[in-house]
Amino acid sequence: MAISKRTFPNTSRANLKNSYTWKKAFPLPLQNNNLSMLKNLAVPFYIFSFLLFSISSCKSPQKPVVEIAKKEPKILFNLPADSFFVETELVRKNENLSDIFLKKGVSYNQMAEIVEATKSVFDVRKIKAGNSYFVFKNRDASKSIRYLVYERNRVEYVVFDLKNPIKVIAGRKELIRILDTLEGTVNSSLWNSIIENKASPELANELSDIYGWTIDFFGIQKGDSYRVYYERFVVENDTFGIGRIFAAKFNHMKTDYNAYYFTQGSVGEYFDEKGNSLRKAFLKAPLQFKRVSSHFSNSRMHPVLKIRRPHHGVDYAAASGTPVYTIGDGVVLKKAYQASGGGNYVTIKHNATYTTTYMHLKAFANGIQVGKRLKQGDLVGYVGQTGLASGPHLDFRVFKNGSPIDPLKLQSPPAEPINQKYKEEFLALRDSLNKVLYSKQK
Repeated sequence: MAISKRTFPNTSRANLKNSYTWKKAFPLPLQNNNLSMLKNLAVPFYIFSFLLFSISSCKSPQKPVVEIAKKEPKILFNLPADSFFVETELVRKNENLSDIFLKKGVSYNQMAEIVEATKSVFDVRKIKAGNSYFVFKNRDASKSIRYLVYERNRVEYVVFDLKNPIKVIAGRKELIRILDTLEGTVNSSLWNSIIENKASPELANELSDIYGWTIDFFGIQKGDSYRVYYERFVVENDTFGIGRIFAAKFNHMKTDYNAYYFTQGSVGEYFDEKGNSLRKAFLKAPLQFKRVSSHFSNSRMHPVLKIRRPHHGVDYAAASGTPVYTIGDGVVLKKAYQASGGGNYVTIKHNATYTTTYMHLKAFANGIQVGKRLKQGDLVGYVGQTGLASGPHLDFRVFKNGSPIDPLKLQSPPAEPINQKYKEEFLALRDSLNKVLYSKQK
């Protein structure tokens, strides 16, 4: 058989599209002899292919390949924690930054560099006892410190990098903002209801502040209900705290009390559905979430003296040290001690008509002095049992034009309502928030 000289076809992209045909694969004409030879070769080729397929089919099946998941590296404060030995400790009472570094083997020379590098980043005097710090040690024989990280709070931290040159860096963990809705029914107290719903107890305090001029939380009833639309912040899959409450609906004694947060001008506060401010001239109570242990009376059996005499105030039973706040703006008129009666007490003059007194205080707030001007909600002191008292409580008294009145019946005028130029904007926001407050429970 003569061998013909062949030329390979052009393998450009255009020609390759049509290259898979018998004519192109065999450019020489097929003669009779050549065709006969191909037929003779075809039979053994098919037999060989069949045997090969049969042998491969009889082989035992291959075991499945098990993929081992790669271990995710542990990152702590943006540092590769797996590359170090990491120790966690708490700042001890009266311990400072130098004490911490020196007990970990850092030299005095390094300590001087650390202090210098820290000046523009963090005030080392603000290190607090009880806060955590993390020591990153090298994984070698020396186990020397490479990093020390001090947690200022759940979000902020400071990294001390001891590699020469020493660096100090302030960092923040990722803070995720989530819009959330909470609703519940009061069985014993608002605080317990919120805890039962696995929400932050901060919400109880915030609701107490919002409705402090409208609802007496010492008098909330079993069966009262609430719904709150608010924002909360999450750090490392754990709720860090709550932010703004945008709207709330509190049903107290079968009456709805709505609150909407709205900013008019540059000042934001809470308004009811008609645009009236929820802020009054006075708070309903000077402390949070405790029971009334004794009411206003002209003839009460004194718990210590065991005689009947007037009790022109309201006793709020509370744990010793509970903060006490002024119910309104005013000026400190008296700050004194009365051994045979009210113990440590403060009297505040709010205007020409009203005066309030806070008695049996364990201690006064810093800066409380006669003549000091206070804003509504400013700290006055702390619940105690100084003077004639059988236990820790606050004896709270209100005087109108010099005469004592029942604090629980104090009427207070509202603050300024929504300005007319913002009314349309407020009503649109209210209607939008009502879709959340009144939507059906999922």
